[in-house]
Amino acid sequence: MTFVQDMIMQYGYIALFLCLALGIVGLPIPDELLMTFVGYLASIGFMSMPGSVAVSFLGAMSGMMISYTLGRKFGKPLLWRYGKWLRLTPSRLEKAETWFNRYGPWTVGFGYFIPGIRHLTCYLSGVSAMKPGTYFIFAGAGALIWCTLFISIGYFVGSKI
Repeated sequence: MTFVQDMIMQYGYIALFLCLALGIVGLPIPDELLMTFVGYLASIGFMSMPGSVAVSFLGAMSGMMISYTLGRKFGKPLLWRYGKWLRLTPSRLEKAETWFNRYGPWTVGFGYFIPGIRHLTCYLSGVSAMKPGTYFIFAGAGALIWCTLFISIGYFVGSKI
C-alpha cells in the first residue's frame, strides 16, 4: 500500500485512475484503503473531493469495462476448455449462466462492495453476455456509490485528525 500511496502523492489523479482501473482488472491493490486515503488527501486539500470522486469513478468503470470485454471475448472458450480442471462441467456452467442472467445486474451493483466479488462479477457479466447497456447502468451505479462512500469516509475521518 505504501507504493500506491507514494504513486498517488507523486502523480495525483493519473495514478488514482490507473490504480483503480488495474485494480478492478485484477492487480492486487487494496481498493477500499486507496479510496479512504484519497478521501483523507481531499480533507487536507491535496486533492479535491469532486475531482477525486470523478476520477475514481472513471478509473473503476474503465477497469470494469475492460474486465467485461475480456470475459465476453475470451471467457466462454476458456471455461469450456479448462473448466473441467475446476470441476465446472457443462451443466454447472449452464446453471451458473442461468442464475447470472436472472440476478446478474443486481450482483454487479451490490457485489461491488465485496472485495474479490467485484472482480468476478465483471468477468462473469461478459461471459454470460449481459447486455452492455444493462451492465454499464448497474456497474456504474455501484461504482459511483462505492467511490463516493469510501472517499467520504476518508474525508470525514481525515478532517477529524
